[in-house]
Amino acid sequence: MSIRPLFAAVAVLALAGCAADPAPNEQIRLTEQALVQAKAVGATADDMPEMKLAEEKFARAQSNMADQSYKRARMRAEQAELDARLAESKVLTLKSEEQLNVLNTRITRLRKQLGDAQ
Repeated sequence: MSIRPLFAAVAVLALAGCAADPAPNEQIRLTEQALVQAKAVGATADDMPEMKLAEEKFARAQSNMADQSYKRARMRAEQAELDARLAESKVLTLKSEEQLNVLNTRITRLRKQLGDAQ
């Protein structure tokens, strides 16, 4: 048995595997959803560098989709989704900290009032 036909068969299978990279439609949908959710809680590209990165990476992913560079599109879309989720979590963390500060202020005020009443 010759090595050349075996090598040629493996090379053809490897190339076919690369060419068969499917369009990442589901990842694109998940990324769009993550961007919408981040914007819904108040993440903006003007205020949050993570959101700006997410939008830029998503634009590149869409460009890669148009060029049928599906592997790059998937990678960029995944990165954009993670950046959007990070921006969303940072906004939610800031809002939670603000609420906690308000509650601590109220507790301090109530303790003072209870102390003054005794």
